Amino acid sequence: MSRDRSQDLLQLAGWTAVGAGAVTAVLTVLTIGVFVLLATAGLATVLARRAGRRFAGPGLIAGAGLMPLYVGYLNRGGPGMVCTTTRGGGSCVQEWSPWPWVAAGLCLVGIGVASGLLRRRSRSRAATAGK
Repeated sequence: MSRDRSQDLLQLAGWTAVGAGAVTAVLTVLTIGVFVLLATAGLATVLARRAGRRFAGPGLIAGAGLMPLYVGYLNRGGPGMVCTTTRGGGSCVQEWSPWPWVAAGLCLVGIGVASGLLRRRSRSRAATAGK
C-alpha cells in the first residue's frame, strides 16, 4: 500500500471518529456529552492542522452512521419484548426493530466512504493529469 493511500485512509478514519464523537456528544449532552465533545473537538483540531480537511466531509458523514448502527446492534433481539434470565432472576425490555437503524447507518457510512473514495480518485487523476 502506498504511503499516500495509507495517509488518506488514516485521515478518513480520523474524521470518521470525529463524526461519531460529534453525534455521540449531541445525543448524550445531558450526561457525558460535554466531555465527549471536548475530546472530539481536540481530535478535529489536530486533524485539521496536521492532516488537512480534504476528507472531513466524507468522514463526518460516515461517522454519523456509526451511532445508528450501534442502536441497531443494541436492539438486535427486537422488535418486541425481549427477556433474559440470569442466576438471580430475569428481566424483560421492549426493543425496537433494528432494521431501520441498520439501514440508516449503512446508508450514511456508505455515502461517506464512497464520497471519500471519489474525492481520493479525483485527486489522483488531477495529479496524473498535471504530470
